[in-house]
Amino acid sequence: MEHVIALDVGGTGMKAALVGADGTLLHRARRATARERGPDAAAAGILDFAADLRAHGAEHLGEPASAAGLAVPGIVDETRGVAVYSANLGWRDLPLRSLLAKRLGGIPVALGHDVRTGGLAEGRIGAGRGADRFLFVALGTGIAGAIGIDGRVEAGAHGFAGEIGHIVVRPGGAPCPCGQRGCLERYASAAAVGEAWAAACGDPGADAAHCARAVASGDVRARKVWQEAVEALADGLVTALTLLDPRTLIIGGGLAEAGETLFTPLREAVLRRVTFQKLPSLVPAALGDTAGCLGAGLLARDLLTATDPSEVTT
Repeated sequence: MEHVIALDVGGTGMKAALVGADGTLLHRARRATARERGPDAAAAGILDFAADLRAHGAEHLGEPASAAGLAVPGIVDETRGVAVYSANLGWRDLPLRSLLAKRLGGIPVALGHDVRTGGLAEGRIGAGRGADRFLFVALGTGIAGAIGIDGRVEAGAHGFAGEIGHIVVRPGGAPCPCGQRGCLERYASAAAVGEAWAAACGDPGADAAHCARAVASGDVRARKVWQEAVEALADGLVTALTLLDPRTLIIGGGLAEAGETLFTPLREAVLRRVTFQKLPSLVPAALGDTAGCLGAGLLARDLLTATDPSEVTT
């Protein structure tokens, strides 16, 4: 059965699948990234995992995979197939695409940025399906985005497109590791909400999920923390939609798991801010933590249909 390898690498774990020609997930697997053993060991673990997936396909599906897609965090140069930098995994200028292609016997390999790859899946087969222009925003430890245009995701001239988390929404505000002050992710990421709620409730172990539950139960302190995050997020989103004019705005990541506890006040906050702009549909992501893996599979399938391999980008 014809299939491709899809591999989504995170800071602590990897999700993988063998994906059929019709998009069916024929096999799924997970492994630890083993970043504690250093960048070389993490890279070797990815190659070993992919090789095991290829062997599984050959044994159980009658043939090895035809192509592979790999999504990784950090700064990614999709055109050259290089993982330029990853703070969590310690990579610098790692030629992952060529290393993986060699390990897999020379099959075509696509390398993509994790959030842009997840956004690709949400745009094509998830919450943005059918939209010619969409913006996918992931609210996790940080905040990142993916700009969708006609079935692909724009990487930008230097691979930095979609970094909405570093739009300054509170000038002169909290310092950000990027070097600026007042960045969106310092106020509206899951990590920022958890930090603010831990300080407000006096429990150092509290996180964003605890805050969301407290909001739902009517806790006044939690509602204040939550609303401050929502207002900051709305400021960032309106800046983005003013620039990009998306038809659909997809919100995913850990904070979006709060459901309407987030989406009801967020829609209201965005609506209060728009003037001349066209309001996009604001919807939750549909694919959850499978988005990156599914997107990697789409990148791999694209390699098999593109007349020019350089056409395949997230």
